[in-house]
Amino acid sequence: MTKNPTTLYKQPPFEVQQQGFPGKTRPMVPKPDHGEESYKGSKRLQGKAALITGGDSGIGRAVAIAYAREGADVAIAYLESEEVDAREVEALITEAGVRALLIPTDISKAAEARSTIARVVEKFAKLDILVNNAAFQVPTPSLEDTSDEDWERMFATNVHGTFYVTKAAVGVMSPGGSIINTASVNTKHPTAGLFGYSATKGALGNMTVAFAQLLADRGIRVNAVLPGPIWTPFIVAGMEPDAIKSFGSKTPYGRPGQPVEVAPPYVMLASDEASYMSGALVTVAGGMPIF
Repeated sequence: MTKNPTTLYKQPPFEVQQQGFPGKTRPMVPKPDHGEESYKGSKRLQGKAALITGGDSGIGRAVAIAYAREGADVAIAYLESEEVDAREVEALITEAGVRALLIPTDISKAAEARSTIARVVEKFAKLDILVNNAAFQVPTPSLEDTSDEDWERMFATNVHGTFYVTKAAVGVMSPGGSIINTASVNTKHPTAGLFGYSATKGALGNMTVAFAQLLADRGIRVNAVLPGPIWTPFIVAGMEPDAIKSFGSKTPYGRPGQPVEVAPPYVMLASDEASYMSGALVTVAGGMPIF
């Protein structure tokens, strides 16, 4: 049965709510849909091994569920403070009949990024798919009120962490490997109130296109997904309360997306069917015009 995508999920206004970074899934109202009940796999990634950074919640969690149900073994990297969410994802992965690996780590540190890749290879004997999804965000309403520490942490996680993990991963990936970066619509449409986060995502977009060229002769594809407003713990931990209330209302759909709605492009980009796709920036934003 065909369904109207604009009315599939709750539209704003949402309850005003806020958490400390990086945020947790359970307290959110409404609870995000990561595909726990709805995502049905078709073994498109059978026999592959994947690593998803920031795989404990939000988009990373939805991608982990989708990959597992598509037949891939899945490792997730996450901050140690997010162990409860990570254990829930582990159970969902193993329920799909594949292997799971939990790696509490801080990928903004080069040594920990390298250790993360080593642990994946030790467990799965290979790495076919890397999803650079871990990120940090805080509002940056003015230059003067943006702390040096917040600025540096955004770049340390979003940009440097992606570089460290990718650098380690390409050393163990075989031809046919796929790297997928979680960028943002802010890659192309930076916003003043999130200028720091937007700057990091602009860097990721450029890194994606450059890496696609650098790694083409190795047969490794590099692409990015540019999500619009998606209902995740990242939002209630990284935005002002008033912005949360109306979150997603300015999209043509009139609502934010759910994590499960972002997962299919990650599956497609990881699959062998996407063999001629590299250097692509794929927007998932409920009709928002992003050029």
